[in-house]
Amino acid sequence: MGGGSAVITGALTPALSIPTLPSRSRSIGKLKDKPLIRFQRHSKFCSATLSHLKRIVNNGKCDISAQCSLSEAEEPSEDDFVVVNFYHFVFIKNPETEVARHLSFLEGLDIHGRVYLNEQGINAQYSGPSKDALLYVKWLREDYRFSDILVQISPAFNGHAFPKLKLRYKSSLLQMEGGILHLPLLDPSMRATPIPPSKWRKRLEAVDGIDDASHENCSSNYILLDVRNGYEWDIGHFSGAQRPSVDCFRSTSFGLSPIQNVASDPLAFADKANTDILMYCTGGIRCDVYSTILRQRGFQNVYSLKGGVSHYLKNEGPAKWIGNLFVFDSRLSLAPSAYKPEAIVKAARSEEVSGSNTFARCYICGSQVVELRHRNCANLDCNLLFLCCTDCMKDLRGCCCVSCITAPRLRPVLPGHQRYRKWHVYRDLKCKVS
Repeated sequence: MGGGSAVITGALTPALSIPTLPSRSRSIGKLKDKPLIRFQRHSKFCSATLSHLKRIVNNGKCDISAQCSLSEAEEPSEDDFVVVNFYHFVFIKNPETEVARHLSFLEGLDIHGRVYLNEQGINAQYSGPSKDALLYVKWLREDYRFSDILVQISPAFNGHAFPKLKLRYKSSLLQMEGGILHLPLLDPSMRATPIPPSKWRKRLEAVDGIDDASHENCSSNYILLDVRNGYEWDIGHFSGAQRPSVDCFRSTSFGLSPIQNVASDPLAFADKANTDILMYCTGGIRCDVYSTILRQRGFQNVYSLKGGVSHYLKNEGPAKWIGNLFVFDSRLSLAPSAYKPEAIVKAARSEEVSGSNTFARCYICGSQVVELRHRNCANLDCNLLFLCCTDCMKDLRGCCCVSCITAPRLRPVLPGHQRYRKWHVYRDLKCKVS
């Protein structure tokens, strides 16, 4: 996945430039070619539900991100679906045995998602009824190796956010060219120094000249590095962050660029001893991984947003954040209100975009999109993940370009927030109609 940055010397410029159209990344789109998730009762959370979840998860030690929109009087339900995300770098001597142990525990539990383990630790994103999803967290935290993991929880509005469970050994907890097993991820001193959400907010506010004297350790020379993909930036990012120039994190080369690419590398001319590198990503793992590379390259002052954007929105709300947060499951996008509703002004459509924003543009015509949610091209053999306005969606029948309209494996235009199912569903339907 890719990343981008904004170099700040003194004050940030609040205005955002209109991004260039995203590259036609097939690998991104393929992630979303999944069966349609089954419908469940709308999963909402109240403070009573939060208290219940905290009791399940080791007396509330986990970082509960789910919030409420139901009345206090409604009884919490263990059947409400949640999405759980966590990762932890720790030495696992026998990862294959560890995988078998986890599979044995999860037998009979209703959990779908991706759980990967290897010698460097664990990386997990999964969904399930809160009772099952949090029981797994509680069991994991009973192991001293995972007792202090930062767990993030958000609502899964329509049942499972993943089609099935994949729990296995994986040689790389995060995809990067050349792998990551050779990186010193188990040494905390080689990873970025984590900044808690409250201090991260103060750093960004100080740059804008808000109560500058009250904030400590605010360097006037630093780089704000968005270690994500361009398509993620398109629907949400921190104010002042430049759109990432790379749409695949595995090929990120900040600070490593050859001479011919220095123009697109924000770290190319950075003072490694005196420049603060402030990195952020969705949940923190991309920053932890890439920061070890920067440390090895001599960058001394490397910092990351602890827990990523999801942890920040849960604690600070949308302060200094613009738009929604892209998530790598069937939901695709979450508004800040999903994490901290009390910090959001109540609106009829929390995912709508103000016409004054200069991001979130239609891939086809460049107009402002109303809804911050990507869709896949109806042409299965393209499957591009892109933002699209209502008019272009209708005119091009859900495709990303005119040429895709005549493709042999063309799927129907999907209404609302549905995701495409497997091709055979549409192929068989077409045969019946014929």
